[in-house]
Amino acid sequence: MCNIPGIPSDNNPWHSQPPEQVMQALQSPESGLSDTDIAARLATYGRNELAAAKPRHPLLRFLHQFHNLLLYLMMGAGVITAFLGDWVDAGVLWGAVLVNAVIGFVQEGKAENALSAIRGMLSPHAMAVRSGQRKEVDAATLVPGDRVLIASGDRVPADLRLLHARELRIDEASLTGESLAVEKNTNAVDAKALLGERSGIAHSGTLVVSGQGVGVVVATGLKTEIGRISHLISGIENAATPLMRKINRFSFHLAVVIVGLAAATFAFGVMVRGYPLTDMFLMAVALIASAIPEGLPAIMTIILALGVQRMARRHAVIRRLPAVETLGSVTIICSDKTGTLTRNEMTVQLIVTGAGRYQATGVGYEPKGRLLTENGDEIDGRIDADLIPVLQTGILCNDSTLEQGDGGWQIVGDPTEGALLVLGAKAGLATRAPIDDWTRLDSIPFESENRYMATHHRDAAGLDWILAKGAPEQVLSMCTTQLEGDATREVDVDYWRRMANDIAGRGLRLLALARKAAAPQQSTLTPADMQHGFVMLALVGMIDPPREEAIYAVAQCHTAGIRVKMITGDHIDTARAVGAQLGIGVGKPAMTGAEISLMDNAGLRRVVGEVDIFARASPEHKLRLVQAMQESGHIVAMTGDGVNDAPALKRADVGVAMGLKGTDAAREAADMTLADDNFATIASAVREGRAVYDNLRKFILFMLPTNGGEALVVIVALLAGFTLPLTPAQVLWINMVTAGTLGIALAFDAPDENIMRRAPHPPQEPLFTPFFVWRLIFVSLLMMLGAVTLFLYKLDSGASLEVARTMAVNTIVLCEVVYLLNSRRLQRPVLDREGLLGNPYALLTMAIAVFLQLAYVYWPPMQRLFGSAALTPVEWLLTLTAALVLFFAVEAEKTIAQRLRTRGKKQRFSP
Repeated sequence: MCNIPGIPSDNNPWHSQPPEQVMQALQSPESGLSDTDIAARLATYGRNELAAAKPRHPLLRFLHQFHNLLLYLMMGAGVITAFLGDWVDAGVLWGAVLVNAVIGFVQEGKAENALSAIRGMLSPHAMAVRSGQRKEVDAATLVPGDRVLIASGDRVPADLRLLHARELRIDEASLTGESLAVEKNTNAVDAKALLGERSGIAHSGTLVVSGQGVGVVVATGLKTEIGRISHLISGIENAATPLMRKINRFSFHLAVVIVGLAAATFAFGVMVRGYPLTDMFLMAVALIASAIPEGLPAIMTIILALGVQRMARRHAVIRRLPAVETLGSVTIICSDKTGTLTRNEMTVQLIVTGAGRYQATGVGYEPKGRLLTENGDEIDGRIDADLIPVLQTGILCNDSTLEQGDGGWQIVGDPTEGALLVLGAKAGLATRAPIDDWTRLDSIPFESENRYMATHHRDAAGLDWILAKGAPEQVLSMCTTQLEGDATREVDVDYWRRMANDIAGRGLRLLALARKAAAPQQSTLTPADMQHGFVMLALVGMIDPPREEAIYAVAQCHTAGIRVKMITGDHIDTARAVGAQLGIGVGKPAMTGAEISLMDNAGLRRVVGEVDIFARASPEHKLRLVQAMQESGHIVAMTGDGVNDAPALKRADVGVAMGLKGTDAAREAADMTLADDNFATIASAVREGRAVYDNLRKFILFMLPTNGGEALVVIVALLAGFTLPLTPAQVLWINMVTAGTLGIALAFDAPDENIMRRAPHPPQEPLFTPFFVWRLIFVSLLMMLGAVTLFLYKLDSGASLEVARTMAVNTIVLCEVVYLLNSRRLQRPVLDREGLLGNPYALLTMAIAVFLQLAYVYWPPMQRLFGSAALTPVEWLLTLTAALVLFFAVEAEKTIAQRLRTRGKKQRFSP
């Protein structure tokens, strides 16, 4: 037991102690604390605030954005380009570096924003009892031991141990994920009770839906549940995305190769060939300039930005550019249940009467559906005898309303009561005589102590009726008979208990309906009128049904090799029932937060791959689950809407917040926001993310061989000892024409038709795969052979050096123009209409590149600047032939490789 006053031990927390014991431990008198007590406790416990994180100086944050190897290469390329006198290209390169730094600067600070959003959830004021008087005080001055009053509409200002509660219901969805408001009381619960089961505690930041309560402050500031979550968020580092990790590794290896190659070439030229130091230095610079992929950061930003635009059209708002690609690499999606996988609209699915079972079709609040027998047959005329009293009681013993607005059908009031109204409307009873002719005279509202609601009505014939609905065991104890068809007989308690267990086993929420033909004993309806004499009418089973589009989206994710896991604050049986309808966790065990708490990290890593449904999960549980999946090598997307989800959202590779019902804290911690709160939108975003990753790979595989071809031309010339086919200025011209025009077209390529029928890219797969190495070597060699062959041919035929070099430049540019079409499909041939003509941007950029090359060849200012010369039609035909040889060689290589892969699969699966 802890000896510090006001702080309970872990074995005896506040929720496990009775109110009197808590008051005594906190030395909190009935009249409230005095001003002297408040001052002393403020000095001890501090203000009821969440400390703001100390931000880095903006200048330091901005300079940190340049600490990136790819940007170092970009800046180096700019320096080299400026050294060669091309200040325009140097300015473009440095401008791209600056744009990347600004984007990173603006997007950084997600943790600080998330913490600020949580601080905004705290109530600014509180009604407290101090020195015997009720007064409104600044919530930041609340201290442990303060007596606080809360009522409907209030935001709870601190963690309170409830001393009194009358019809008190609190929305704790932001903390627990529980879809319905929680009934509160003053009872002590088990010390190990989960957050959602602590009925005697009102948590800071949650919203009072109805009723009133009085509580004593037991925790303030960072000691509250919301403060503890804030602390979790502040302790989570922002991990680099899979794309940036791969780009960084790729950039490092490429930089080592380029610098090593340039140094070796410089040494060879000086020591073996005897070239002057100055000339060789310029050649080394030309080699580096030809090999550096200076267009990569800019094109990568463009590809990601286009992905952001496409996702926005699909209701997915991206907050961080790299998250676009990360979605395409996701291997596991962890989703909240309520509102994301489900409609967040309670719907009656099953009705059990004394005569049998009935199904209700249709989902949500739209009163569209039918009532069927258990076998699916129409109920015909039996509705009058058997179901009308059930439907009538559900509509009349009800304080909610069903309305049709601009956004569709809505329930004003309790969702459970709303489900009964929708059920009655489906049967056509909402405006019929059995409803309109019954006058409501009095009622007993639902209270957690009674566990029922009752209403007193008088029908058209002047007869009095008392209608009741509530917890099955409570309502059943009030009944002496039951309705079977149009007759009544003695209540069969065992039958109703069996039916209740069966319905609950399906994960449905239970509600019992009963009535009796009697007037209140006094002038008003009292609990004494509810003791006995009721007729048991029915048990009603309802559930928040899955979204139809979510069922398809989950199946689509499974086809795409993505595991979908449900992490919810709801009851495990409800989670299982919804999971079965969605195709999540079928035939697999489910796990609760209590079980997660008992496992160490190693055990959780072993189990997390086998379990797809996690219920009653706390913020720590969600965070541990995400970490366990990541440590197992998975790329994890996590969805959430509450403050309790914020730590896991921030830790996940892609945090996905809800835009409609999500909290600001969740949105600030996330990388992406769903404007429609729909899981199907995530599946669409994954498709777009995969397309972004594919287009990025296409660009890299287009860019590297073209840079490699230029570099090989320089290296072969130095090794063979003949005149360089390209000058440094011509190398920069080729890079400007190809990287500045052609490569950008690949950002607009549409996704492959089979993109969601293949497994995600392995998280550890490098960007530079053996396939990439082979294609790089293959295309670079073909490009080099074409350029060098035509260069030497023209020199041997007596042409000038300017004409021969123009032939070499023309060959490389035209090779890159046609190779752009090859690059639209990495492994499949493009010799069809869609492959050749399916991307109009590719055709446009090819035309622009050819136009620029015509200016390079024939425009006198360009001839003087770059040392080019005019070519004859025959010379153009020779360079075009070299380009077409490259195009068809790559297509032939794809066809051969595709056949070898197909043959390998057949051999692997043959008996």
